[in-house]
This record gives sequence, C-alpha cells and structure tokens, in this order.
Amino acid sequence: MFTGIIEELGEIVRVTPTAGDSALVAVRGPLVTSDARHGDSIAVNGVCLTVVEVADGTFTADVMGETLRRSALGALRPGDQVNLERAAALGSRLGGHLVQGHVDGVGELISREPAEQWETVRFRLPTALSRYVVEKGSITIDGVSLTVAEVGADQFAVGLIPTTLKLTTLGAKAAGDPVNLEVDVLAKYVERLLGTRATDAHPVASSTGEVA
Repeated sequence: MFTGIIEELGEIVRVTPTAGDSALVAVRGPLVTSDARHGDSIAVNGVCLTVVEVADGTFTADVMGETLRRSALGALRPGDQVNLERAAALGSRLGGHLVQGHVDGVGELISREPAEQWETVRFRLPTALSRYVVEKGSITIDGVSLTVAEVGADQFAVGLIPTTLKLTTLGAKAAGDPVNLEVDVLAKYVERLLGTRATDAHPVASSTGEVA
C-alpha cells in the first residue's frame, strides 16, 4: 500500500528482457534503496514492484508481461526518470490517499495550461474508468496522488502546484505522453457492493419460472 506522495525521482538504468515477454528492470534511487531489502515493495511510476536485489543505490525488479502490457512501464528506456515511493509504514502520516500500486489503465496527456502559481493539466482516460473518476475525488497519475479538478466522459483535469511540477515526472510530460492511472479503490468496492445489493433486491427468474 502506498500514499501517492513521491519520495524521489529515480532513473531507469537498464531494461533486460527475460523469459517470455517479461523483463528485469534496474532503477537508480538512493533514497528508496537506503533501507530496501529483497522482497520489499517500491512503486515505480505508480506500479508496485518487488525488489529482487539492491546494490549501490540501485534496485532490480522483475516485471511480468501482464504489467508491461497494462501499464506504461513497457515504454521506459535507460535514462528515463521515474517517480519512486516506498510502501507506506503503519503509523506514518497519510499525506495523499490509499494507493495500491495496481494500475487500472493507461491515459494520455492532452494539454497543459500554465498559470501564475500552478498548471492545469488535462488527461485522456479509458472510458471504462470514467465512472470511477469524480470532481474533487482522488486519482493516481504515474504514482502521484492528485485531486480531480474537472471530469468529462473520456478526460479529466488536475491542478499541479510548483512542488509537484518540480519533484515528479509530471512537470516534464508533454502532450501525447502516456501515464499510468489508478482510480480510487473505494469507488470500485462501492460499485461492486451496490451491484450485489441490486441483484439481491431484484431476483432473476429462471427459464423454468423459478426465482434464481
């Protein structure tokens, strides 16, 4: 579990293809590796990865094909910067919101609108995710916990303050760049629970006339 508060801008050192369509990714991050051990979780651009090895401020992680296909990690190359966050510790402050590190889909940056103290940045999102995104709700973009400012059928906007622009990769993203999106998990649980209640309240008759 994470909070969406980025601790460090890391750098992709190498991407080594492994068996099948998987890869072994090496990421430089002196801060997040300062207490990292084998088996620990570190979010890389919002994707929860398991540490395989740590050495000289760099950690390696296995990334299976499913993760590469369903996230923007497959597009990363050596030298690319990435947002890094260690798993949250019990008792620590929850500065963002509950983030699982399980990417729901890949979005795309549409436009940036600079203002005096912040930027409004608009993203396209898969239409299947739009029902989970609400104005003033939370969303995770490349691992960064953000508040939704506007939402439409297939896009939404967020406001980025100078700190976010400076300390995360979102400050350098350009139109057309892909981003990892994770919607608020609470919205998905509510949908599932309400869907179950609706089914229970309206039993479906079987072809024999019996109530199923």
